[in-house]
Amino acid sequence: CNNPRCIDGCPVRVNIPQFITHLAEGDLHAASESLLDDNALPCVTGRVCPQETQCEALCIRAKKGEPVAVGALERFVADWAQDHLDELKTNVDPDTGRRVAIVGSGPAGLTAAGELAKTGHKVTVFEAFHAPGGVLIYGIPEFRLPKDIVQKEVDRLKDLGVAIEVNAVVGKTWTLRELRQDFDAVFLAVGAGLPVFMNIPGEELKGVYSANEYLTRVNLMGAFREDTDTPVLHGQKVVVVGGGNVAMDSVRTARRLGAKEAIIAYRRGKEELPARAEEVHHAKEEGIIFDFLTNPIEIYGDEKGWVSGMRCIRMKLGEPDASGRRRPLPIEGSEFDMDVDMVV
Repeated sequence: CNNPRCIDGCPVRVNIPQFITHLAEGDLHAASESLLDDNALPCVTGRVCPQETQCEALCIRAKKGEPVAVGALERFVADWAQDHLDELKTNVDPDTGRRVAIVGSGPAGLTAAGELAKTGHKVTVFEAFHAPGGVLIYGIPEFRLPKDIVQKEVDRLKDLGVAIEVNAVVGKTWTLRELRQDFDAVFLAVGAGLPVFMNIPGEELKGVYSANEYLTRVNLMGAFREDTDTPVLHGQKVVVVGGGNVAMDSVRTARRLGAKEAIIAYRRGKEELPARAEEVHHAKEEGIIFDFLTNPIEIYGDEKGWVSGMRCIRMKLGEPDASGRRRPLPIEGSEFDMDVDMVV
């Protein structure tokens, strides 16, 4: 392309035309080295990045048909590179003598670690949980991002010299003041781990989870196993409130854990869904029910405090709000009840 706009659509500005040109020429070594030079976690981004709204959205070919399948090509090259790392050149600058501490081993922390290690700094990553990866390993389900893929990316960073300390809660195990005494710089990559609730009656009932807790229990703590110390409910009629990728991950997980009905309750319409198109497509294939223009207003419980139902109200779309999407407005008198035994 004379004007490769796809690079402008990439948050980390991968030189997309360069690695695809090498790939088209059959030079997988050069394609891999180009991609790894630009991107610390290509096996991950090739699977979970929303390419259709980023690089592929700006692809010049999309004006007359389908864009170049950048995400699929990135995944292919990155997976090939993982199997041929010993054949690839890695550009690492000489040791600078500088030491950097990174708090958190999610995508931000691992990316920073890889970039800093390549520039010659000694990097130590401190992770509160017992496995590195952050949201990549406890938030995104196995069926969308296999754990062994994340582990391979972590191992590759270790080969660059990155040290990772798990079960290390900064603020408890070490203070920031202590880290600053031992390191030249500290990068905080603690993520956005706090859940956001709707503040409606009944959220305190047993059987109500935040998506954060639900996915963490299942992904990181093995809660899907019957013999686990950290069990998770296997609801038979599960409602997940929301329409983003986390909602899709949660509802597809519930379906896999045996839910007879797994429902997305979303207050806007199909066109406003923020989740990736392919996630919505896969959810429909798996039998997920989409209840659009529906907003929960109360969760009911039985005499023992367990979820027994949910009251909702129908919505209509008004003028666009700050997000650019049409604002959902309640329809007076349209309340109705749903029979559910678990809410995420």
